[in-house]
Amino acid sequence: MNPVPNNATPLFTAVSGSVRHLFQLLKCINFATKAQVRITPEGLRFTVEESRVVQGIAFLEKSLFTSYSYAPPASSQAEDDEADDTAVFQISLAALLETLQIFGVNEIKDRWASRDPAYGGITGAIGRGGRPAAFENRVLGTTGVCRLSYAAKGEPLCVVLEEAGFTTTCEMVTYEPEYQEEIPLQRDALTLKIIMRSNWLHDAVNELSSTAPSRLTIAASPSAPYLVLSCNGPLGSAAVEFSKDQQLLETFQVPKRTVNTYKHSLIKAATRAMSIASKVSIRGDEQGVLSLQFMIEVEVEGVRVGVSFVDFRFVPFLSEEGEDDSESNNDERS
Repeated sequence: MNPVPNNATPLFTAVSGSVRHLFQLLKCINFATKAQVRITPEGLRFTVEESRVVQGIAFLEKSLFTSYSYAPPASSQAEDDEADDTAVFQISLAALLETLQIFGVNEIKDRWASRDPAYGGITGAIGRGGRPAAFENRVLGTTGVCRLSYAAKGEPLCVVLEEAGFTTTCEMVTYEPEYQEEIPLQRDALTLKIIMRSNWLHDAVNELSSTAPSRLTIAASPSAPYLVLSCNGPLGSAAVEFSKDQQLLETFQVPKRTVNTYKHSLIKAATRAMSIASKVSIRGDEQGVLSLQFMIEVEVEGVRVGVSFVDFRFVPFLSEEGEDDSESNNDERS
């Protein structure tokens, strides 16, 4: 750790008018103990991964903060952003979430539990008496102020929370980053791209979970059946089929039939994001890597302050040459 003069300008400072939306977004990727943080001029990028087979990325755009300042050292400004590790570090995600809810955060119910047609979703497009949006103050309680600062490489991440006249300061230990690369998705070689309402995917995954499966298979085809999620488990087998109706699948781009299998428990790690997102973009490439990108609209005091994206990447099971697509004949891709 390098000593930082008291009058030195911090590398990064930001102020948020709502602790709750930060908590809810980071909770979406809470499936590992540590998160890697990258500070950029555009916002904060939190990455969590497990054994290089699943990765969750939450990007908090600078528009979600009432103030946002990132001042990299002069020696770093001329370097390529990807090569500069000045503002990349790891923290304990569990500790950060505990810190953000130190004044109490009311857990929200599944936003899709009600099928009331008057409910308009997370954007709060509902009648005055309708169900509140996921980030609305009626759900999350009164907002607090959260101040974040990072003085320099190797220094703690300082979190200051202010609410109802109380102030709490937490200094979180930062660690050296352990990984630099994302699980690659070949955007120029996509085998499927589907955009749909997130609640449909959420319902399908929950329905399939009733069989206690270990693996989940996703099959997409340019002809019927267009999109099928299926699994087998000790309690039986199940499948959910989606039609190509534009009201169901907003975008459907599948040039040829594709079938891939993924670990069910890893897909389940994304269900919290499914439950609060308004839309999900499902993409897969020729290697079978699956991307679930969730669009989450954020409101503070009834005002839409921006949109956040939470992206999950999954590595598929790899079929041995000459074997069929059954779950029992797959070895996991390393």
